[in-house]
Amino acid sequence: MNKTELLTAMAETSGLAKKDCDAALSAFIDTVEAALKSGDKVQLVGFGTFEAKERAARTGKNPATGATIEIAASKAPVFKAGKAFKDSIQ
Repeated sequence: MNKTELLTAMAETSGLAKKDCDAALSAFIDTVEAALKSGDKVQLVGFGTFEAKERAARTGKNPATGATIEIAASKAPVFKAGKAFKDSIQ
């Protein structure tokens, strides 16, 4: 499902206009991004938790040349599904 299909499904389920669903989805995404950038996590009980995890610096290999390279430390967004969400899709 892509964004257009998601917005169509949201509009059908909620009875809202696609334009309103697009605004709500964009606001949700922007809010989650801002929270993760500031170091917070977003926890939606029954659905899951969005958070940013620290990745340590490490040594890797360039697959094309086999040369050893240093990979810098970084932050990566992570989603952990909640129990109710996991159970609902099985």
